[in-house]
Amino acid sequence: MKKKNRFLSFLLLSVLVCALPLVGASAAAKTDDDDHLKNGEFIPTGVHITPSAAKGSLFQPLNPDLASDPAFTAGQAVTTTISPDGKTLLILTSGFNIQFPGAANHNTAETNEYVFVYDISGPRPLKTQVLQVPNAFDGLAFNPNGKEFYVSGGPDDNVHVFVNRGSRWTEDTKSPIVLGNGKAVFGISAAAGGIAVTADGKRLVVANYEHDSITVVDIANRAKLATLSLKPGNGVPGGEYPFWVAITGNNTAFVTSERDREVVVVDISTARPVVTGRIPLKGQPIRLILNRNQTRLFVAEGSSDTVAVISTTSHKVLEEISTTAPKDVFENSRGYKGSSPNSLALSPDEQTLYVTNAGANDVAVIELGGGSNAAEDEHSQKSKLVGLIPTGWYPNSVSVSADGNMLYVVNGKSNAGPNPAACVDKASIQPGGNQNACTAANQYVWQLTKAGFLTLPVPHGEDLEELTNQVARNNRYHRDSAQDGGDGLMAALRNKVQHVIYIVKENRTYDQILGDLDKGNGDPSINVYPRAITPNQHALADKFVDLDNFYDSGEVSGDGWNWSTSARAADTIEKTEPVNYADRGLTYDYEGANRNINVGYATLAERQAALPTTPSDPNLLPGTADVSAPDSPDGEAGTGYLWDSALRAGKSLRNYGFFIDLAHYGSAVGPFKIPLLTDPFASGTQVSFATKEALRPVTDIYFRGYDNAFPDFYRVKEWEREFDKFESDGNLPNLEFVRVMHDHTGAFGDPGHFRVNTPELQTADNDYAVGLIVEKISKSPRYKDNTLIFVLEDDSQDGPDHVDAHRSILFVAGANVKQGAVISKKYTTVSVISTIVDVLGIDHLGLNDADAEPMADIFTSKTQKWTFNSIVPEILKSSTLPLPISARKIKPAGDLLAARHSKPLRDASWWEEKTKGFDFSVEDKIDAAAYNRILWQGIMGDFVPYPTARSGQDLRHNRKQLLAQYRKNLQARLSLMAAQNSGGGK
Repeated sequence: MKKKNRFLSFLLLSVLVCALPLVGASAAAKTDDDDHLKNGEFIPTGVHITPSAAKGSLFQPLNPDLASDPAFTAGQAVTTTISPDGKTLLILTSGFNIQFPGAANHNTAETNEYVFVYDISGPRPLKTQVLQVPNAFDGLAFNPNGKEFYVSGGPDDNVHVFVNRGSRWTEDTKSPIVLGNGKAVFGISAAAGGIAVTADGKRLVVANYEHDSITVVDIANRAKLATLSLKPGNGVPGGEYPFWVAITGNNTAFVTSERDREVVVVDISTARPVVTGRIPLKGQPIRLILNRNQTRLFVAEGSSDTVAVISTTSHKVLEEISTTAPKDVFENSRGYKGSSPNSLALSPDEQTLYVTNAGANDVAVIELGGGSNAAEDEHSQKSKLVGLIPTGWYPNSVSVSADGNMLYVVNGKSNAGPNPAACVDKASIQPGGNQNACTAANQYVWQLTKAGFLTLPVPHGEDLEELTNQVARNNRYHRDSAQDGGDGLMAALRNKVQHVIYIVKENRTYDQILGDLDKGNGDPSINVYPRAITPNQHALADKFVDLDNFYDSGEVSGDGWNWSTSARAADTIEKTEPVNYADRGLTYDYEGANRNINVGYATLAERQAALPTTPSDPNLLPGTADVSAPDSPDGEAGTGYLWDSALRAGKSLRNYGFFIDLAHYGSAVGPFKIPLLTDPFASGTQVSFATKEALRPVTDIYFRGYDNAFPDFYRVKEWEREFDKFESDGNLPNLEFVRVMHDHTGAFGDPGHFRVNTPELQTADNDYAVGLIVEKISKSPRYKDNTLIFVLEDDSQDGPDHVDAHRSILFVAGANVKQGAVISKKYTTVSVISTIVDVLGIDHLGLNDADAEPMADIFTSKTQKWTFNSIVPEILKSSTLPLPISARKIKPAGDLLAARHSKPLRDASWWEEKTKGFDFSVEDKIDAAAYNRILWQGIMGDFVPYPTARSGQDLRHNRKQLLAQYRKNLQARLSLMAAQNSGGGK
């Protein structure tokens, strides 16, 4: 075909495919949560936010005024501070803020973090300047002279110095100050975190988060004076993951140790600093501040939802103040955690303490008993939490104006909205056009979650009371069980259901899998893995409930796996994850390993027995403390997971692949790399090492963990081996965790020679694995009627969705699940946890799931007959998997559409070439946004541009017409491709 005709065909088909959402579309979907004025804005954690609720408030985005992208707004605002004269407010971002190259108007020099400078001398903050630094990690402090301020460079291992030049701030010519901490074990780079300045303004103390040390800096000479390790030595935990610093006078630094739950006291008065004390705390210390006289230290304890008040002289903890809610608003008699306090500010008169509850999206207002200088024995005047102020999603920092009348709060996150969102890419339909031009729209989930800046007058009296009630409504603190209408049904289910199979997969959106479903709010034009590739998941949605308004609570795997197992994510995760995912530095400490050490083992001997390559250093993270683990309702450190609650309730459980040490897979070399054994049980070869002490005794050591080179088919065969034994013995555990992860896709070299080595094949393998598990339960005489199966994704970052980047798939199967229903009520990962807890009759894990409404709408009290027959995806028959004999013969394709998905569009060599340099050995260690583009090109072909202009339309109506038109257009496209002999190949 001539070039002109090829272009016309291309243009025609692009218009046909991209226009599809207009067919049968109505206005934006109306749901039960759309009453914005009453309920606020729904977020994927299952609660609502009302950042503009306070009278006189101003809530605004943070626009750094980029020349290359004037509309760009920043995400992950983390720290605020006010100048000594009270006239200037600084806001620091620290996280993902990356502008991807690939577009003509992109400037790679503007892929940075930002310091926003505001004049707050008037009634409203006035942005006067935006400064840029390559990297940052929360640290921000003024010199007492007010003439310069400092920004920690995070993984760059430095500190930036900005000086005042009249009306402008500029970076000093001798900045940044190099700290020179280098790399630690496993090549982990240092990370400059919290910083503080001595009273005389001569020295700076920096917390080195990844190296468990502090560095003292000579400010005048812009030079390092000394570095001190905070570890006690002798194999004793202490001083690890230091994050924040406060200094009394010129001599004593107080440093929070997040992993070891202590404040380390350091004498910095001499040339060689020395640790002089350690103050143990019940919660994980995040940030701390001093009162004006420096007699009191206030510490936000993120894991225990408290603020510790400490004497700076005796080092005694004088008081622990709850930050969740006033007792008359929410009793919380069970002590559920999840408010996650993470920053503090004192009023000028020091009678009031303001604390950001990051996990509850509010600021706690605390009246200090006897003021901030009360005598140590003055116990009659206890501090009191008197109110709450609603904020944006995940507030990270609060500051108070010099006159005490205004509060300044920044939050790190926002709803993502559709991805991609109205990215009109004209270049993609031009001959030879740049297929990646839409990258300028920044469509990755971390680029879509934006920061917010809230300014409000300090509320008092009835205003504060009403705001407190608003926070209670937002977080369902006033949840009335009778109104929910689900408690009676859930109680009935507890009598019927004795077993739950909880299956967690990886990273897919609703539209990617179910966009072509005959019902529900799916967009077929961005459906990447249609029914032909995922027939079992489609069958589950058909047979039981299609949940087309379900949202993953996490953004990515790092927090997604914590939301999926504990219904919350620690502040350490929220602060480090965006930095890590931006490939700026820090380590993936989110599934039981800290700095690549399996802390599920307490001693060096145990660790080396499990992995002989573990360094022989007894001071390398000794003990089983996990910096990212949640606490139980009773305050037991690190035991706030779903399995912990089940064990405390005396329930039996079994773990297949959750929280497994990956050091033996992927990039491992030598004799300690575990081969890809299809039946490790037969040879007695352990292939899984749990990273949680509680999981070790209940983990199937023959079930392989996260490894893209290994098919889910064989994982399920191992699960089936044990299930058959449970069936025979009648002792199926009450709760099973099953991880089938191949829909994450990757590792196309296929060293196991399974020929499951393209994304379509891997996703089909994952789909079939799910089908096999459901079929096994459905055919079990003992367990089909008393077992519920939940199947979800840990997150939905790896693909587009026309409603929201968090929207994903959820399948529920069992005898008491409704059949053939579409349920469009908004549910989340937290809803699933709450439902599992209620069904099993165990204790809730924390505030989020305890206050969430269980998913009663999907159930019926009547026990129904049900069965499920797994379906072998046609495309999977080209693999070497030992599929059933009846499924081995590939059926002849009835038309081009059927033939399209009978084999991969590209072969493994194409995928290897396109993903050269990608590391698939660990979740999300790749450039996910770039990979999403490659997935689209590799699966959908060159004739369909990356999807554009998705705006949250409701596609539930006229569904038959929409799908018929889409299939007709797609059939036409395939016919042209076939005619041009360009529909496959390498």
